[in-house]
Amino acid sequence: MASLLSDDYTAITASGTLQNKEEALENLHATSRHITSLTISERKVRFYGETAVVTSLADLGGTNAEGSDVTGSYRYTRVYVRDAQGHWKIVSFEASRIREPGPRRKPESHP
Repeated sequence: MASLLSDDYTAITASGTLQNKEEALENLHATSRHITSLTISERKVRFYGETAVVTSLADLGGTNAEGSDVTGSYRYTRVYVRDAQGHWKIVSFEASRIREPGPRRKPESHP
């Protein structure tokens, strides 16, 4: 995976945290993370010169490195750029958890 990520890789996780290349690789190697199922669908790839944008739907089952349940559906975007040697590198990633529709919370009133 290290060879796929650009040196200036940036990710925005489903929880909204930022990760650089080193942090993303460390997270992938976390021994307490446990993925029980993963189904990728609705993949769409668009090319813009030396850049490719990939969007997909991921249905995931499992727990994260902290042991929290991460089972659910996520939409994600990966951006790839072709480097000078012709290799595709991931420069950006963002994931969003798909929330089930439900009642909206009322905004808090501020005095």
